Amino acid sequence: MAAVDTDSAKSNDLINWLVTRGLEGTGEHDLLDGYCRKLLDLDVPLMRFHSAQPALHPAYGGTGYSWYHDQGGDFQTFDYSETPSQQWRQSPLYAILNEGLDAVHERLVDQNTASRFPLINELREKGATEYYATGINFGAPAKLNQLGENRRIDGALMSWATNAPKGFQPQDLSLIISSLPHLGLALKSASSATVAKDLMRVYLGSDAGQRVLSGEIRRGSLQQIDAVVWNFDLEGFTGLSEELPGLEIIDMLNDYLAVAVDVVHEFHGSILKFMGDGLMAIFDVGEIDADARAALNATAALQKRMAELNTRRLADSLPVTNFTLALHAGEILYGNIGAESRLDFTVIGPTVNQAARIAGMHRSLGQRILLSDDVARAAQPCEHDLVSVGRYMLRGVAEPKELFTIHRL
Repeated sequence: MAAVDTDSAKSNDLINWLVTRGLEGTGEHDLLDGYCRKLLDLDVPLMRFHSAQPALHPAYGGTGYSWYHDQGGDFQTFDYSETPSQQWRQSPLYAILNEGLDAVHERLVDQNTASRFPLINELREKGATEYYATGINFGAPAKLNQLGENRRIDGALMSWATNAPKGFQPQDLSLIISSLPHLGLALKSASSATVAKDLMRVYLGSDAGQRVLSGEIRRGSLQQIDAVVWNFDLEGFTGLSEELPGLEIIDMLNDYLAVAVDVVHEFHGSILKFMGDGLMAIFDVGEIDADARAALNATAALQKRMAELNTRRLADSLPVTNFTLALHAGEILYGNIGAESRLDFTVIGPTVNQAARIAGMHRSLGQRILLSDDVARAAQPCEHDLVSVGRYMLRGVAEPKELFTIHRL
């Protein structure tokens, strides 16, 4: 009777811990790390724990966490491709997902033959004596795709391994299994927050996404900042889009925009929006002089990488194009604009309008890169060779603006 009471107390302890972590909104990494350490505290001889979940992310299909007791409880994190690898196809978790299994359970101390799963054989060589894996559904069970594969599950797949001489004790697995729904709820809470952050970052950018998640969601909530506006466009893209097949033009657009986005992020800028074959970004890294230098450094890097991209595309017999870039610095209003039912987190103000006017001067001046005297002045001292191309009246601007370009050796 005492043993039953002890097991019940451990179960209640673990369940209460999981519920508390879920209510607190503990992140996935900290949740799973704490869960593994909690099992050890409750005398479960855990050697290895692994969790795999789908990810609503454009770059990868899922994420995985592996925890090893003999490595000081350090976690290894993995990003899984949308395309199943051979290693994944041979794994116990893949079998659970695609063979209709509730679990994979192998007591290695009782087996004289090798497992059909290479992973379990590897764990046996490292001293594992028992392996248990199962899944938790957060919603409806996953459906087979056209290849007969469950490529995505709304939930998590998990495994536990021990190196205890006699494997897991019955009460160990009972504790793990009885607490699975509570682990699932805590993990669902954590993964939902991760998905929200990932989607906000991908669709709005890191800064705007974080602002929205932190509560800046009211129409008209604006902040006045000093920044450099960066307007990027592809040259001749309208003509190319009429000549090339649709999929080819999309691949081309993605190639060029990927280079521009990588450069902006590398120099700590923020992408505000894509506009057809171009994009608008801002550099707000500190004071306006730091903003201007960051924007100019990004411009120089963009010149180099666009040339490299064109070289690669030409070598692959793919169509190429070039770009135009307009930069202006000053005060902007940054925040929520639109209707109550549809908002856009963007920038407005004279600085933004003048950047657009400068962008309209590329063709008449024969310069792909144009920046205002405000940017040139703020960037001093500047390592780039800025060359004046003259003073011009811009539509809707009362005073003439001196424009510059970057001389490229």
